[in-house]
Amino acid sequence: MITCDFAILPVGCETTECKDYVTAAVQVIKDSGLNYQLTGMGTQIEADNLEELYSAIAKAQEAVFNVGVGRVYTVIKVDDRRDLENRTLDVKVDTVNKMLK
Repeated sequence: MITCDFAILPVGCETTECKDYVTAAVQVIKDSGLNYQLTGMGTQIEADNLEELYSAIAKAQEAVFNVGVGRVYTVIKVDDRRDLENRTLDVKVDTVNKMLK
């Protein structure tokens, strides 16, 4: 399982409000069928392979352009762990929560 945290930042907007850009990007991820979690600072997704991961992010980035901005800055963090199976986003969080005192 590949997990990813990413954020697409519009550059050169006329306003500081980003909700339209975020909504456009997240809608693409939702429509992709990949499991995702929206956070206050980005979006996390799970994928079985890099092709579907990067394809979803590329489409999300294009959706932000389509809202009407001429430049975006995208930050992508990928965890491609192959020594264990089923390391989903939830499993990773649960592992740490179980260790907290």
